[in-house]
Amino acid sequence: MKKSIAKLRKFFRLEAKRGYDNKAVMGGLANILSSWEGEAREEGLPERLIQAVGSRLRDYHQLSQESRKTALNGIWQRVQKTTGAGRKSESLLSPQPEVEEVQEKDPPNQGASKVADRVPSYGKPDSQSSQKAELSIDLQASVTEIKGIGPKRSQALERLGVHSISDLIHLFPRRYDDYSKLKTIDKLQYGEDVTVIGSVKDVSTRTVRGGKMKIVEAVISDKSGSLRVTWFNQPWIAKQLSRTRQVVLSGEIEQYLGRLTMNSPDWEPLNADLLHTNRIVPVYPLTKDISQKWLRKKIYKSVQTLSPLIGDPLPKGLRKEAAVVDTTTAIKNIHFPISEQALQAAKERLAFDEIFMLQMGVLRQKKAWESREGRIFTVSDEWIRKQLAELPYQLTGAQEKALEHIREDLASGVPMNRLLQGDVGSGKTVLAALAMLIITFQGAQAALMAPTSILAEQHLQSLKRILLSEGSPLDEEEVRLLIGSTPENEKNSIREGLESGRIKVVIGTHALLEEPVNFMDLQLAVIDEQHRFGVEQRGTLRNKGENPHLMVMTATPIPRSLALTIYGDLDISVIDEMPPGRQPVETHVLYPQERERAYTLIRSQLEEGNQAFIIYPLVEESDKSNQKAAVEEHARLSEDVFPNSQVGLLHGQLPPHQKEEVMERFRKQEIQILVSTSVVEVGVDIPNATIMVIEGAHRFGLAQLHQLRGRVGRGEEKAFCLLIPGSEKGIENERLKAMAKTNDGFKLAERDLEQRGPGQFLGTRQSGYSELNMAKITDLALIEKARRFAEKVFQEDPHLSQEKHRRLKKAMAKFWAEETMADIS
Repeated sequence: MKKSIAKLRKFFRLEAKRGYDNKAVMGGLANILSSWEGEAREEGLPERLIQAVGSRLRDYHQLSQESRKTALNGIWQRVQKTTGAGRKSESLLSPQPEVEEVQEKDPPNQGASKVADRVPSYGKPDSQSSQKAELSIDLQASVTEIKGIGPKRSQALERLGVHSISDLIHLFPRRYDDYSKLKTIDKLQYGEDVTVIGSVKDVSTRTVRGGKMKIVEAVISDKSGSLRVTWFNQPWIAKQLSRTRQVVLSGEIEQYLGRLTMNSPDWEPLNADLLHTNRIVPVYPLTKDISQKWLRKKIYKSVQTLSPLIGDPLPKGLRKEAAVVDTTTAIKNIHFPISEQALQAAKERLAFDEIFMLQMGVLRQKKAWESREGRIFTVSDEWIRKQLAELPYQLTGAQEKALEHIREDLASGVPMNRLLQGDVGSGKTVLAALAMLIITFQGAQAALMAPTSILAEQHLQSLKRILLSEGSPLDEEEVRLLIGSTPENEKNSIREGLESGRIKVVIGTHALLEEPVNFMDLQLAVIDEQHRFGVEQRGTLRNKGENPHLMVMTATPIPRSLALTIYGDLDISVIDEMPPGRQPVETHVLYPQERERAYTLIRSQLEEGNQAFIIYPLVEESDKSNQKAAVEEHARLSEDVFPNSQVGLLHGQLPPHQKEEVMERFRKQEIQILVSTSVVEVGVDIPNATIMVIEGAHRFGLAQLHQLRGRVGRGEEKAFCLLIPGSEKGIENERLKAMAKTNDGFKLAERDLEQRGPGQFLGTRQSGYSELNMAKITDLALIEKARRFAEKVFQEDPHLSQEKHRRLKKAMAKFWAEETMADIS
């Protein structure tokens, strides 16, 4: 046995003994490749075998435990077949891989034959040849296994994310050209995209521009008339056309000197399989050294033959009930649709798969959390009434309903996992405070984590007013703030207080996650603006207690489609009612030449003793952008526009202590105008601020603009928000007009989701989710349909242990990254 083969077997066996944890080699199995590939080449192992081993091991870390077992077994079988190493029946692992994942088997003593040599031709399905192909092709094998794809093309395809045969099959078109409309020449009209079938009557070549360009001209005729067709700098076409009697042309009808023509159309001989003409033609993403026609042909050959090997993850009964086509049909028609209806059915199936997998994952997370035991915290209605009586205001109906949800969660015996979403100023903090009182009333501890030190300090002041009200069991020393700028001696005191249980409530930033912050009995974790924190950070805070209750809060309205998908593992309470007396913020769009009107309104507000925000999209001016920026504009506003007012500056690049100093001066009204970036987007509470001017407003999403607008109008005075885009004619200005029409954050969030996608809603929560390629996160009907079927499958077989769900379980493992489970582990 060759040394490289023996080494491979040794590592594989060690990995099997360890239970496929990818630790047989320090850093993972892929780390052996740097030395092993060189040894294998020196010993003369076939290049295709070396590439196949490399391809599998480089992806090994991404596989589930079961898939790793299958992968190593398949690699070893191929090594045996190719080199004759070991006993013929020797198997490192069991069970044997499934048919759809069995590795490619080379003909004895001939090396690996190319895929295209072993497959039946399209349109002539042959059961024997199909079975033979199914038994001998590994979809995870390198794309070089396909005939006509060598190292150069393979490198080019890698730039498109294509490494394996499976990647090629799943490289979906970016758009389609519909050439299925066949017309006779006498019916053609200028500007149409059509397909024409005709006979080649004349072909000629001429040179122009001093020999720098060659033009091929042909006359194509049918019974109704003739059409002149031209190709530029493609002289080889003349020879190809001269050997062809009838052709199919597809392209746009143009006009030259009053006659209809076609310039550089796609064309094919009439007797060929029509891939580029007379059909709905796929258009793929391209890169250097890859042409559209070449890629189309390779994908066509692979898809028509190998798509049945993919295996359908959905059981037949579910497919029938959900009214979706099977995977093979979907893959074929997403690439080469036989009709517009077939294309739409393919898109729906592939989109359904993505949303269905997403739903299955979030349901799995939800059930995993609900399977845990949480400590029960109950209080009497009388106790609640007493606490509410201490508040300076009455709760709204929406707040009362959310409080009831929180009490039910705390009394359920299952850890709370609730998202509290409410528009800016709707009163989420008071509900967090009441939950903390319930927890601390029975001796346990609570923590609130905010994304910025400014917001953490603000929460401290707000919570103290409730937690330390008359009759509260807590005193000031039991409610503390822990942020990055907290002095080290004070940090040590707080850590000791948390570990001993002396401190009952702590409000902080990421500093709460650091070691050695330990709690004696953490039973409630509140995370504000939760989309600013990742899965691992939430998990770290949870792990500082024993199955603590979790409440996450956001002022970003979550559209229903996202509530059912990305946030589908959380119970959701919506506070959609504003406190009485709160006036809507009057919003207007001003164009750059109207900026002085904004300054005039600011002056009038300052004269009445109020304060103002002026927001800029950038910290400093940049050569790459002509947008106004906070630092430069602060100097201009201070000296030229408001010389008699105190103008402060706040942005994310300032040291924490400077940020806190500026905000404190603004709160104390020592600063009348605060020039800032969007760092004030979340949570800043200045009741005296009545006007906000947002420069470069077109650069912000509607949801973000709504958050910024929420910084004013928090008192009893009338408030204003003025949006100034970069120019008067920008298309983006239509979005800004929507801001002027409504103060409803949910309506704006829905519109923002449609126009800008889900990124601004997800934050770091998108970590761990597979990219959605076909599904639109705005397709509520599809989402609700997928949710319904996911719940049905989950209720029937939550662990996907039934035989009919075997493929679904594998597809789930591939779709979901492992870190998405970190916050329930």
